Amino acid sequence: MNCKKILEKFGDRSILVIGDLILDHYIWGNVCRISPEAPVPVVQVTTESFMLGGAANVAHNIVSMGGKAAVIGISGRDMAGKTLIDMLTEKGVNCNGVFFENRPTTVKTRVIAHNQQVVRFDREDSKYVGGRILKGVVDYIKSVSAHYDAVILSDYKKGMVSRELIKGILRNSKAGRAGSRRGMFVAVDPKIGHFDLYKGVSLITPNVMEASSGSSVEIRDEKTLLQAGRALMRKLGCAAVLVTRGEQGMSLFQRGGVTHIPTVARKVYDVTGAGDTVISAFTLAHASGASMEEAAVLANHAAGVVVGEVGTAVASPEQIIESFQ
Repeated sequence: MNCKKILEKFGDRSILVIGDLILDHYIWGNVCRISPEAPVPVVQVTTESFMLGGAANVAHNIVSMGGKAAVIGISGRDMAGKTLIDMLTEKGVNCNGVFFENRPTTVKTRVIAHNQQVVRFDREDSKYVGGRILKGVVDYIKSVSAHYDAVILSDYKKGMVSRELIKGILRNSKAGRAGSRRGMFVAVDPKIGHFDLYKGVSLITPNVMEASSGSSVEIRDEKTLLQAGRALMRKLGCAAVLVTRGEQGMSLFQRGGVTHIPTVARKVYDVTGAGDTVISAFTLAHASGASMEEAAVLANHAAGVVVGEVGTAVASPEQIIESFQ
């Protein structure tokens, strides 16, 4: 596998990212004592930062690896939404497909002390998007899909992803039968409770818990892993299932069999956003001519880079090449 040659093609690829846009808010500090009011740590705040999350982080990963990205999603008419759009625009992500609605922008706030997460609190409204907003989204997908090489659906179950949306994506991307050479490659980062929605997509990238839930097979060992992966293939009719297994690496299921890929991570500090990196790297690589197996190996190396950083991180081509070396 010539990793460098595949990475060099990333600059010619454009990926359409559809899904839940999230702003990650980090509060950093130190803990020196326990509160006298309750048995909880008192965090002395030293700094705050914002990072892109959900579908926004997928798009960030794509441009970070040298590709071009556009996002389609919803944002609130609030300061968090403005911050999110400003950050995406600064990264070079096309935000023309962002629809504004009278609901709060999804914000996940994490309090970090001494490189450990103390607590997380979320601001969100997860009701499903419908009516004129959904129609506008589907119409927009129809108008732009021909200009992109692949679609990534980033499902965080925050209201954006529905059966109607996925039908619109598959219809307008002319995906037809999953994996068809005539249709666009549609990859999904899935969420528990939504697996029935993903029928007909090209690829899904569940972790072990998600794969267990989606297949109704509890994954305990290699035998049950194989059962779960094959059950998902049958249930969804997709071309491939990539199960991410943490320290045990990844397992790629295709119609011809399964390929186990061991982890390459040398250190693991934070797995936040690793799934975003996996689906971004895989889709970019496959759209650049890599086989499914080659795309999975490259995605594995990209994930190994980001889990070595604290907070939502991205991988650069140079870091991926260094990981291979």
